Amino acid sequence: MHIKGDHAELVVGGRLDVRSAADARTVLHSALDGGRGDLVLDLTALDSWDATGLGVIMGAHRRAGRTGRRLVLRGVPAQMQRLLVATRLHRILAIEGGIEAESLPRV
Repeated sequence: MHIKGDHAELVVGGRLDVRSAADARTVLHSALDGGRGDLVLDLTALDSWDATGLGVIMGAHRRAGRTGRRLVLRGVPAQMQRLLVATRLHRILAIEGGIEAESLPRV
């Protein structure tokens, strides 16, 4: 997993899973605590995430709310969009462009 960016936009690539969760959490919290306005999380280069990685995203979402910011997901791969719809998290998370649940193939 690799994360590049600043306090306004981060690009996440590779795998966001149990092995990378602690590092990802540290970077996300630092970005959220050190900036203002929306924090855009570009997931275009993300290969996969597991339940722990999804938990990191949800934790960052909650932290953003506590700091008066908003976490916005951009470029969510289709496979991950299906997971967000299945867990109904697409209704909670801010997703740039939204997710059309009806247009996603069923898993």
